[in-house]
Amino acid sequence: MHARAGASMTGAEMLVQVLVDEGTDIVFGYSGGAILPIYDAVFCHNQEHDGAMPLIVPANEQGAAFMAAGYARASGRVGVALVTSGPGATNTVTPVRDCMADSVPIVVICGQVPTGAIGTDAFQEAPVPSIMGAVAKHVFLVTDPEKLEATVRTAFEIARTGRPGPVVLDIPKDVQNWKGVFHGSGRLPIPGYRQRMNRIRAAKVPEAACAMLFEALAAANRPLIYAGGGVINAGAAPALRDFVEEFQIPVVTTLMGIGAVNTTDRLSMRMLGMHGAAYANYAVDDCDLLLAIGARFDDRVAGNPPKFAANAKFIAHFDIDGSEINKVKRVDWSHVGLVPDALATLADYGRRIPFKRDWSAWHAHCDELRAKYAMNYDRDSALIQPHYVIEEINRLTRGDALITTGVGQHQMWAAQYFDFRSPRLWLTSGSMGTMGFGLPAAIGAQFADRGRLVIDVDGDASIRMNIGELETVTTYDLPIKIVVLNNCGDGMVKQWQKLFFKGRLSASDKSLHKKDFVKAALADGFKHVVRLERKVDAARIIEEFVRYPGPAFLEVMIDPDAGVYPMVGPGQAYDEMITGDHIASRTKVTITPPGASEMF
Repeated sequence: MHARAGASMTGAEMLVQVLVDEGTDIVFGYSGGAILPIYDAVFCHNQEHDGAMPLIVPANEQGAAFMAAGYARASGRVGVALVTSGPGATNTVTPVRDCMADSVPIVVICGQVPTGAIGTDAFQEAPVPSIMGAVAKHVFLVTDPEKLEATVRTAFEIARTGRPGPVVLDIPKDVQNWKGVFHGSGRLPIPGYRQRMNRIRAAKVPEAACAMLFEALAAANRPLIYAGGGVINAGAAPALRDFVEEFQIPVVTTLMGIGAVNTTDRLSMRMLGMHGAAYANYAVDDCDLLLAIGARFDDRVAGNPPKFAANAKFIAHFDIDGSEINKVKRVDWSHVGLVPDALATLADYGRRIPFKRDWSAWHAHCDELRAKYAMNYDRDSALIQPHYVIEEINRLTRGDALITTGVGQHQMWAAQYFDFRSPRLWLTSGSMGTMGFGLPAAIGAQFADRGRLVIDVDGDASIRMNIGELETVTTYDLPIKIVVLNNCGDGMVKQWQKLFFKGRLSASDKSLHKKDFVKAALADGFKHVVRLERKVDAARIIEEFVRYPGPAFLEVMIDPDAGVYPMVGPGQAYDEMITGDHIASRTKVTITPPGASEMF
């Protein structure tokens, strides 16, 4: 029985107690009239329990929800954002959709006008269920105060189970102020959802399915694992690494799967896809068996699905979400269930048979691909190349730093040139591609892992989106390192415009903008603020930046024409990959401008 069962509480106090029961140790949020009862309850809880659940105040509500997302991505626990009604709630729509797209568990608690005023266009009223219903995993509008306690518990259950995702709680002010008896237990009856979760948890890989998969492996000469973000979300990285080590199968990862295997391991072929390593993409083209694990064959990976892994005679797909099976690419074998359990079952089966296969020729081929089509850039340029900046930071951090990014060229350079020895060290907005993600996500991640070196690699355009959070870094004296790779504009957009729109830089060139990032960082309280403009100073300045013990800000004026390569155009196959001037290619690719309907 709960120690406080039977106690008389307000709805706000009940909610805070359930947060505590669910393991919430930090809340990110911005206050307002419709959420004040809960804010007061959080204050009183912290006063009574020596600040056990600190409330972190951002510059705006979007920042709060992205901080919750950064916390969740870095820790694997549910992040919590607490915002007011109306604009407070609508400011979280983008991060909620971002979390849904990348399967990140957060709970967003929104204040709402009193139940009697809903639908009257009351001050700061917004139709949160209607708005959020399209972008969240689930939305609850709590109009019956007797169900508040159970609803909050159920929100956490839905956020963290199955395929994780964001859950939104819309709580009218009168429900927060209501007084009743705290029960200390109970959830809402959601039998359909729980039945699905029970089926997923109970799903085992049958002996016959194990046999079929290993028969296919025995017949394969060039097997390859294609690992996605689902591996990390499921906590399956240890099981995957065990499977890879046991059977010596090379691995490519998606953008979201980076860190699922140690990128410095010989069997790691790093990231595949639109901006993946050329050697990773060629390995996909060359493989004759593909094991897709926690990945979904999205358009940034399988731009031309029929030509993706076209030489694979056997494709297997592991996922927790049955809707992903055969959605984009037809497969020969599939399993819907918990990925760690499935991999452990298969590894045990392989050891029992015992399974032995010599893939040394395939390993040698992968080594040759890695050497011949290695990542590279203009190392002789007098201008500072962004790749070099990241290589220098990586040399100092050795794959153990936690890296967040905004969205754009800097995001891809970071994915390509940083090492990641562990999962949950790479935090980026994948499916949504949300500019402004990096800085607030770094704040949330630092609170999740306070002893870890956290670095936000950002772009001058992307950081502008949430630049107000610079002050949040210094307010809480977080030792986050922020590096802005400044190419005076929307670099990725400019690259596309140069390649596909005859160099017409419509709305993407910001070279005439007057923003002084150094002064902005100084104004927000950073003590270590440097602008790097000369290549000769780079190694020294970067080391001083990384070693600085507190918050640090570094702006690097990079080559404005530096591009992200390789690049696979939308709807194209890997044999149409553009590798640029410094990475070798199997074929000479002619750039064909996409039609007006092509996606960015």
